Amino acid sequence: MKYDIKDINLAAKGKQRIEWANGDMPVLQQVYNRFDKEKPLQGKKMAACLHVTAETANLCRALKAGGADMVLCASNPLSTQDDVAASLVKDYGIPVFAINGEDHKTYYNHIHAAIAHGPQVTMDDGADLVSNIHSDYPELVKTIIGSMEETTTGVIRLRAMAKDGALKFPVIAVNDATTKNMFDNRYGTGQSTVDGIIRATDILLAGKNVIVAGYGWCGKGFAMRCRGMGSNVIVTEVDPIRALEAAMDGFRVMPMAEAAKIGDLFCTLTGDIHVIRPEHMKVMKNGAIIANSGHFNVEIDLEGLKKIAKGQPVTVRNHVEQYTLPSGNKINILADGRLINLAAAEGHPASVMDMSFATQALATEWAVKNAGKLGVQVHNVPKEIEDWVSKLKLQSMNITIDELTEEQKVYLSSWEMGT
Repeated sequence: MKYDIKDINLAAKGKQRIEWANGDMPVLQQVYNRFDKEKPLQGKKMAACLHVTAETANLCRALKAGGADMVLCASNPLSTQDDVAASLVKDYGIPVFAINGEDHKTYYNHIHAAIAHGPQVTMDDGADLVSNIHSDYPELVKTIIGSMEETTTGVIRLRAMAKDGALKFPVIAVNDATTKNMFDNRYGTGQSTVDGIIRATDILLAGKNVIVAGYGWCGKGFAMRCRGMGSNVIVTEVDPIRALEAAMDGFRVMPMAEAAKIGDLFCTLTGDIHVIRPEHMKVMKNGAIIANSGHFNVEIDLEGLKKIAKGQPVTVRNHVEQYTLPSGNKINILADGRLINLAAAEGHPASVMDMSFATQALATEWAVKNAGKLGVQVHNVPKEIEDWVSKLKLQSMNITIDELTEEQKVYLSSWEMGT
């Protein structure tokens, strides 16, 4: 078995971490149990480009139990848990191409190694795998049944490809599933982003002006958690509906040019490029902290910062680089502008990834069952998958809900009865 990881001797620790996470993923465990019996993915070659974490490991275990012949590579150079990668190779027989801190060349070599597996099904977190297949491996396009995409950034890229007619095989937007974005993006990103920032900086959030760039599900979750810890939260937005929503949720809303002057901590969660730029950095307070929780590190204009900074940055803590501006003020960039929740912490808690990855696995099964029937476009996850996952999650939490009576069903489907 070919693989490229940091150290196979880390496997024992990784297995403990995987098993610990699995204990908080009851819905995915039910998927695993059914897949293990029915083998819906039997004989299908899969390549997954995901964050190599304990939660991802349990998704990979479920897919392999379903019969998939799969390989895994990292979707971000800083998100790999090296012990988990080792355990996947040694204990579960899943080839992994991922090393925490890998350079740009190694990162793409690993993506190419995963593509060399000849996948019929792909799984992405950011669309790097799909993009590289389209660019460099056109001969594979006709053999790919479909791809699952689990992040906002990736879905944006893929919808753009579909709009331009560049997309060559079906994609399922797992990220757009309610059982994913409403919970994973809001509660998972909210908590894990705070966790990563605190681990990197040891900052006290109470009383700080926290600037939240972007009020999508991820921004909402982060803003909610910061307010709960006593921060003065300010939201910047370009979408008038989301800006209005943030205002009505009780947050101050203003342009980044104004927020830059008063912020203590800045975090981008937009999926767009250069949200924080040199003109903003020049007016920031001495000691301002800038982090990113979007998929790629393009949200902060790091090249622009390097051009205006005096000298080289100084590493003052793990994951903290301090730049000195011409004014003498110092600003701190966390984790090279990469996903702070995975670079400095452990990503989303297993409990919330339970739903996301159960949806991911079931969407994969659905794509395989409908091979050749899906149009070349970005598809939504079927509602029956969402309903099954959400009901099972409620059961695992010992929560029961009401059911419609027959009278109520008739009323909701009729038009004759009015006031």
